Amino acid sequence: MLLLCMAAMLSPPVALSEDATPEKAGTQSPWLLLPIFSSNPKLGTSLGALGAYIHYFDEESQASMFGVTAQYTSTGSTVGGAFAKTSFGADRHRLIAFVGGGRIKNDYEDFLGTGIPLKTEDNLSAVATRYLYRVKNDWFVGLQGLYTNYLIVGQTALDDQILNALGLTGFRSGGGGAVLMHDSRDNDNSPTKGWVMNLNNIAYREWLGGSQDFDVYRLDLKGYREHGKGNVFAVRQNNQWTAGAPPSAYPPVSLRGYKSGQYLGKYMSSFEVEERFRIAQRWTATVYAGVACLYGSGKKCTESANLYPALGAGIQYVLKPEEGMVANLEYAKGEGDNSGIYLKLGYGF
Repeated sequence: MLLLCMAAMLSPPVALSEDATPEKAGTQSPWLLLPIFSSNPKLGTSLGALGAYIHYFDEESQASMFGVTAQYTSTGSTVGGAFAKTSFGADRHRLIAFVGGGRIKNDYEDFLGTGIPLKTEDNLSAVATRYLYRVKNDWFVGLQGLYTNYLIVGQTALDDQILNALGLTGFRSGGGGAVLMHDSRDNDNSPTKGWVMNLNNIAYREWLGGSQDFDVYRLDLKGYREHGKGNVFAVRQNNQWTAGAPPSAYPPVSLRGYKSGQYLGKYMSSFEVEERFRIAQRWTATVYAGVACLYGSGKKCTESANLYPALGAGIQYVLKPEEGMVANLEYAKGEGDNSGIYLKLGYGF
């Protein structure tokens, strides 16, 4: 029902020849408006919207997007922000920026696998930016910066005692780092071929406005292959490692179907596969499977207690044919009572 209502709000399909560029087509509105919906045990049921303006700086660059988003949940949580994702100079330059924040109320039945129920209120504000420069062919180098002010408080005195015992009180952090990236995808939003490697770090330092010195390293690998009549097989291997980080800054399980922040570990690695079926000109369907591992500090991936599997399926509607932007309605199931229903912009990866 949500997808049908959304489709009714959109402009009619635009037929393009294979050599049509966005400028030549000229028949598609540059505005994007999408309702956002999710339902999961962490945030309850949330409803919001994303609005954006799409612009091309030149014919060789990818679509740039400037937008705002906001969500309100049944638990009284509110989150929102403004963002820009740009490509310019014949796609030699890519710049991403975000500013946002919110108040998130959580009700955990089993916090961090301790078996302890916990209610928290997280206050978050964040500013982030990343710049990439194409040095040769599909290789980019760049810099990134991030500042966050993250505070966790319990909703009862007992909750505060539990958070203090676990060392989870939030943190203020400011950091910067380097990026090395390879990107040979044929489309940034709906790739059918190519691969991506994103290797980056953030060095959080007190002199950059943080409350503690620590480091975060990430390696994200993605691959895409088209087969059959417009179907795409996608695979992802994602990693995040920390050094000297407070427990609040440990990476979470980064799989659909899990409550972000309920399970944390010093290191996180995950593996996902997704099959994307072309079922009509502007409709696709997906099936998905993945597994994540939290390890380090005595935890090992050979122990089943540290593994987090996930399965899911979804249906997508192509909002912007030229840019490959899709509205994605998904259901994902994790271990135990972890699950989620999501209506969002874009594929899972």
